[in-house]
Amino acid sequence: MPSAPPINVVVRALALLQALNRQPVSTLDVLHRQTGIPKPSIVRLLHTLQATGFVRHAPQYGAYYLTAEVASLASGYHSEPRIVEASSAIADRLTAELKWPVSVAVHDGDAMVVRYSTIPQSPLSFFHSTINMRLSLLTQALGRAYLAFADAQEQQALIELLARTPHPEEREVGDADAIRAMLDQTRERGYALRDPRVRPESSTVAVPIFEGPRVVATIGLTWFSSALTPAQGVERFVPPLQQAAAAIAQALDALASPRG
Repeated sequence: MPSAPPINVVVRALALLQALNRQPVSTLDVLHRQTGIPKPSIVRLLHTLQATGFVRHAPQYGAYYLTAEVASLASGYHSEPRIVEASSAIADRLTAELKWPVSVAVHDGDAMVVRYSTIPQSPLSFFHSTINMRLSLLTQALGRAYLAFADAQEQQALIELLARTPHPEEREVGDADAIRAMLDQTRERGYALRDPRVRPESSTVAVPIFEGPRVVATIGLTWFSSALTPAQGVERFVPPLQQAAAAIAQALDALASPRG
């Protein structure tokens, strides 16, 4: 289906908001120079933005400035959308290189949730889609990679929660001491493998994604067990996964930096 042409007034309004965001206050002349929008159109757009509470007029300076209401435009742009934006192209490139499907997951309560997957780009996928699939923190590689690198307070709280899990698959991991031993081993290695008792026809290896000192997501790759042993998968896939995680961390840092 062909895409519709952009609506000019919306394009102009967004350009005007971006221009207003470049300096504390903006005169009509400045906005005209920065956007190329005719001044009568700028005035009409500013009046609309004033009426909706996004802009105020400072008549003593003959200028306009944004209000705090503009922050509501970014209220949905929190950690998960940022992580997807930062990781999608990097994950796509990883699958283009290695062919196997790659997933990026974020923490949600007692599980990890897949928020991005390269299954559509992979010729070697296991599922039609894993988006929004919930994965165990104790048995799945994407979960173990998060829990092992979580800060001590968060990790302790999650271990206490998971030690009382009603799920048979997770109970097989053992008590709190067994969980800590598994996490210590994962942290020492720098990567996590899926519990081999879970879907033994395939294997997954995952590594943490950091934003500053804090783990915010995990990235993992899955392959058929008949193609590679876990040791072969670790040797082949962990280095590029770690490089991808570092690149995602840099992308998150760039997204957090003010744009000029």
